[in-house]
Amino acid sequence: MRPLLFLVADKNMEYTLRGFFERKNWGRIVGCDPFAFDVNRDIRVAVGQHDPGLFTRANELLRPFRSKYKHVVVMVDAEWDGSPGVDNIRSRLREHIISAGWGDDGGLSLVLDPEIDVWLWSDSPHAATAMGWSGPEELRSALEAEKLLAPGDAKPERPKEAAEWALRRRGKPRSSAIYRRIAGTVSLNRCRDPVLHELLDALRTWFPRKGP
Repeated sequence: MRPLLFLVADKNMEYTLRGFFERKNWGRIVGCDPFAFDVNRDIRVAVGQHDPGLFTRANELLRPFRSKYKHVVVMVDAEWDGSPGVDNIRSRLREHIISAGWGDDGGLSLVLDPEIDVWLWSDSPHAATAMGWSGPEELRSALEAEKLLAPGDAKPERPKEAAEWALRRRGKPRSSAIYRRIAGTVSLNRCRDPVLHELLDALRTWFPRKGP
């Protein structure tokens, strides 16, 4: 049985996870015991389902994997047409995970609020340069001037729109490769999104460190 499966709504989520798990010493970075993880095998995109499909059918999509994985994480965005809101999505995904055969402690439902793009934003220079800017100060000033970031805020209220604007101003397409690059380089401590830290806490709980 493999340790962990991610079932995600789209390729941006997939490539964010790829960037993270392709890091050297990712277990040490998280503070968990390293476990066997294959980015080509253990990250599954619910092709054709997207966020609403996972909200509705995650249990059906998960059941074939129950005998193959000890733990599972399901990831969706909070914002989509007809979304019932973060709390309802999280609760429903939790029901799906339990219905598919994982116990109370075997799975995790992660709802990115409003979207996975929130993980692009930190004060790391790597995040800014990946989007084509010289550093976080230059990018922050430009976003504030464009009213896409409020002074003193850590991240834009509309992270997807802010990312699209920042990339467009530098002539860069918004692509999954951007998510992969940022996830593979920025310090986790620089991202303040509570959902990311919920995932990190789960990894530490499921795979506690066995040594110094």
